[in-house]
Amino acid sequence: MWNSVGFYQIAKLSIIPLLCIMEVLFENFRYSRDTKLSIVVVLVGVGVCTVSDVSVNAQGLVAAVIAVCGTALQQHYVNYLQRKYSLNSLKLLGHTAPAQAASLLILGPFVDFWLTRNRIDTFHYTSTVTFFIVLSCVISVGTNLSQFICIGRFTAVTFQVIGHMKTILVLTLGFLLFGKEGLNFHVAFGMILAIVGMIWYSSASSKPGGKERQGLASEKAQKSPQSELDDKV
Repeated sequence: MWNSVGFYQIAKLSIIPLLCIMEVLFENFRYSRDTKLSIVVVLVGVGVCTVSDVSVNAQGLVAAVIAVCGTALQQHYVNYLQRKYSLNSLKLLGHTAPAQAASLLILGPFVDFWLTRNRIDTFHYTSTVTFFIVLSCVISVGTNLSQFICIGRFTAVTFQVIGHMKTILVLTLGFLLFGKEGLNFHVAFGMILAIVGMIWYSSASSKPGGKERQGLASEKAQKSPQSELDDKV
C-alpha cells in the first residue's frame, strides 16, 4: 500500500540474503561457492522479471524493513524451534497458531482502522464476500502447513528459494490465461534465469559441503578416521 510494486519486489528478494546472514551468524552454516552463486542467480532472475518501477518513501521503507526482518525471524525460528524441541510441523503450528490468531483478532481491527480509516464492522458482507473470506482461510491453513513442513525439512533459505518459484508460476499462468501483454525478452530471460538458478541451488546445496553447519562438518571430519579404523577391524 505504501510502496511501488518494484520496491515491494526488491524487499521480498532481500529476505534471502538476510536469512543467509542469520544462518551464518546464529547457526554456523557454511555455504559453498556454487550455493552462493546459485542464490545470486535466483535473485537476479526474479528481479529481472518482476522489478520495474522503483520509488521509495520514508513510510514505505520503514514498513518494508519491519516486514522483511519479521518474516526472516519468523521463518528462521520455525526451523530452530522444530530442531531444538524435536517438534514436527503440526505440533509447532498447533502451539503458535492460537497465539497468532488471538493477536490478529485483538490488534487487527485497530490496525486496519489506523491504516485505512475503515472499520471492519461497517463493511457490507455479502454471501460472495463471505465465501471468499472462508476460502482464503482454508487456503491459508494449507499455506501455513506447507511452510512449516518445508522449513522443518529443509531450511528457511531453501523455503524462500522455492517460494520464488511461485512468482515464476504466477507470471507464467498470467501470460497463459490472460494474454501475453507485458511479456517481453527481459521478462522471459529473467524467468528462465530464475529457474536455472533454482535447479542449480538444489544441486549445489545437496552436495557434501554445499550447505552445512560448521560444527557438524568438523564432527564428521573428526569421526572419519575412527570410522575407517572400525571398518578395518
